Amino acid sequence: MRSFQSVTGLLLLVGTSVAAGHALTRLSEQATSGAAGQPLQASMGALPRDIYPDTGNRFPQIKREELDEAGKKVYDTRADAFGPGAIRLYSPPVADSMTGINEYLRRKSGLDPQLVELAILVTAREMDCEYVWTAHEPAAMKAGVAQGVIDAVKYRKPVTALGEKEAVIIQLGRDSIGKHKVGSDTFARAVKLFGNQGVVNLVSLIGDYAATTILLNVADQHVRPSDKPMLPIP
Repeated sequence: MRSFQSVTGLLLLVGTSVAAGHALTRLSEQATSGAAGQPLQASMGALPRDIYPDTGNRFPQIKREELDEAGKKVYDTRADAFGPGAIRLYSPPVADSMTGINEYLRRKSGLDPQLVELAILVTAREMDCEYVWTAHEPAAMKAGVAQGVIDAVKYRKPVTALGEKEAVIIQLGRDSIGKHKVGSDTFARAVKLFGNQGVVNLVSLIGDYAATTILLNVADQHVRPSDKPMLPIP
């Protein structure tokens, strides 16, 4: 059986050979002892030396047998080893707490799904997080966010031509993350449109995804091999 290092080297070589002008592809190899029984994957182009091909980031894939029963349940719900959920398995209490907060803010707080996705995109753009943007641009379009609104965020365009709610959410994200301060006028407009609880929920959602993007950026998370990066960086 090939060693983990040999399989990794082969995957990187194959990834490099298909890089020019091709979409990301999902490659599978026979499981090895270093991959916890999971197929290894390689994204387009050569990965940095400290990136694990089977996670797309700097953390090795956690093994199911290393987790307690609660951790195993979370492990079994994952689509693959990519993304913040897989990384947070290294700290199951963090994974459990943040999953609960995220579920409430996205689906139970009363926020319109379009505005939820817009707030997530603004955060991903301000934090230059390719992984979150690539995951949520299609979700935003599916939720009904107009392409013009998405492009305003993606390319950092002025918000003067957008609807009131969209403009305020974008400004909240840009100011709170980029400037570390939100002006009185922006805050007043946000409260008028969403109420006090709505503003707290919106800003908490932005904060939730800011925390997620920090984790992903520290881990240098790459997009899944089957995905094409959708965010121009910087």
